[in-house]
Amino acid sequence: MLPFFTDPYPGELIYSSIARYHFYSGNIDLKDTLEEVFKSRSVIPSVEIGSHLNTLAQQIGNHYSVEKLLAMHTIYPFYAPFLSKKRQREIIQDVQGDGKGIYTRIGIIAGSICKKDGLYYCPLCADEDIKKYSEPYVHREHQLQGVELCSHHYLRLKKYPIDLTTQSRVEFIRFDEKLMDFGSTLQEVESPYDLDIQVVLSKMVYQLLNVDLEAFSREDVFKKYRKLLREKNLITASNRVRQKELFEAFQAKFPQGFLEKYESGVNEENEYNWLKVLTRNSKRHVHPFRHLLFLYFLDQDIGNFFLVEEDVGPFGKAPWPCLNKAAHHYKQLVIPHVKITRDYKSINPIGTFECSCGFIYARKGPDKSKEEKYRIGRVKSFGDIWFEKLYTLAKNNENLSTREIAKKLGVNAKTVKKYLTMDGQKEKIESKVTPPLLQKYRQQLLEGIQKYPNDSRTRIRERFKKEYIYLYRYDRIWLFKHLPEKCRQKRDIEIVNWSIRDNDYCIEIKHLCITLLALEKPVRITKSLIGRRLGILANLEKNLNKLPKSKKLLNKVTESVQQFQIRRCCKIIDLMLQNKDPVVMWKLQRLGAVKTHHFHKIKPHLEAYIHMKQDVNNHESKTS
Repeated sequence: MLPFFTDPYPGELIYSSIARYHFYSGNIDLKDTLEEVFKSRSVIPSVEIGSHLNTLAQQIGNHYSVEKLLAMHTIYPFYAPFLSKKRQREIIQDVQGDGKGIYTRIGIIAGSICKKDGLYYCPLCADEDIKKYSEPYVHREHQLQGVELCSHHYLRLKKYPIDLTTQSRVEFIRFDEKLMDFGSTLQEVESPYDLDIQVVLSKMVYQLLNVDLEAFSREDVFKKYRKLLREKNLITASNRVRQKELFEAFQAKFPQGFLEKYESGVNEENEYNWLKVLTRNSKRHVHPFRHLLFLYFLDQDIGNFFLVEEDVGPFGKAPWPCLNKAAHHYKQLVIPHVKITRDYKSINPIGTFECSCGFIYARKGPDKSKEEKYRIGRVKSFGDIWFEKLYTLAKNNENLSTREIAKKLGVNAKTVKKYLTMDGQKEKIESKVTPPLLQKYRQQLLEGIQKYPNDSRTRIRERFKKEYIYLYRYDRIWLFKHLPEKCRQKRDIEIVNWSIRDNDYCIEIKHLCITLLALEKPVRITKSLIGRRLGILANLEKNLNKLPKSKKLLNKVTESVQQFQIRRCCKIIDLMLQNKDPVVMWKLQRLGAVKTHHFHKIKPHLEAYIHMKQDVNNHESKTS
């Protein structure tokens, strides 16, 4: 254990604390400081998180733990809520040891945006630190990717003049007030609206850094997103995200060019754009700053967001109450299932709840409070128990008014009048029906059907008008049971000329492919992409066998993932050669965004392409 240590200030990176310890200890050799702090001379300092935190905690005192250092003096809390529970446990293990692979697990390497190549500070924060602690220090919130403003003073962050890339790998940089610029300049933005968004985002960053590490995970966050998307009517009745509507609403929330400035533009046609990945519970990593952009779209801050309950569907969890006032189980949770459909006008979900007592009701969702669970939008069926109670109240309680009966049954007076009147009419109709006449007309109609076996229902009705009308009024079920089956005339004429359509599609597909290949940013040419762009996706999916020329052309022009990767990399090679830059494979892989195991497979094709292009260039230079 060290005899003394420069205890970290509030929000200070542990990297900064060690830099101050090196300064105050009087050590000349940086490796002596590494030996004292980590018991190893081969540790490589890391600004953001670090490693060997178990040894460090033991060396600087028992009142520190690995969890405390990680939560209060690294940038890890910025990433933690958006990682899975399993990944969070793995990172706790990683930082205790050598930390190998920690940045890959977090996603800093693969999912970085707006990378910072140095240390940053807020001039007012630094000035306040000097007044309070007699020295400035490195605040962790100022080092986060995507953060341009101080969350306390809303000033543009300034870069410390010492460049990390030019220093020794084992060197710790301590802030020196003599090298700092304390002039406070306001954030320079194109519009006040941009500044407002940046202020909100910087506040959320500060809130996120103070969230308990184990309180939330990616699984929890996803369920909360679903809840908020449902409230914005962006979840379908079949529980899918309305990606097109989401894309349009998300784009409209931000000023033009704002998302691109933060390397977070969204390509709607890309099935793996970060907005779709974020809302599909994919295992892919999405940068925390993009999560904050999404929260801004949802009108949430960190405090409110983590209070949001998880998504349980548009009508909450089963079971649901029966709202039949005539039943003994009124308001009891006895309905186990809900049938969800979509309102064709508003596209809101509609839930239909059917109880065993025969009472069926529906309401439009989503529910916005627990009280709405006891709301009826429309009664579809009252059921036998309700009608029995209605007739009992009407016959046995002559002193009850229609309005009082309606109150007891949970309906209005007009409904009571309607069904009591209908019942009276039914009794009148039944009194008019004479069994001998009914039997006579049944017999006559059956004889007519046997006499004219090829007649349709319409022809039978014309031949036996009197009998048909009587039976339709008083014995409809029997009538439809004994009438001839409905016959549908087959249409022999084919409306669509598939040959002409096939030729037209071929011309359109060829023109579109030329356009797609000429795009500055390549896109993979697939059947789905072509179908969507031309508005013929349904025919390409369902009727492709009727379009033989189009089918043959699609097989020729569509690309596999590997073919697209090769084309994209070849385009980058052309650009490198045009700019007379050396074609380096690692750089080509990075610019082409190809995973290592995929790049190994396409590497021979790329090498052959490079040799071919170089031979062509050499030949052209010789001939000229």
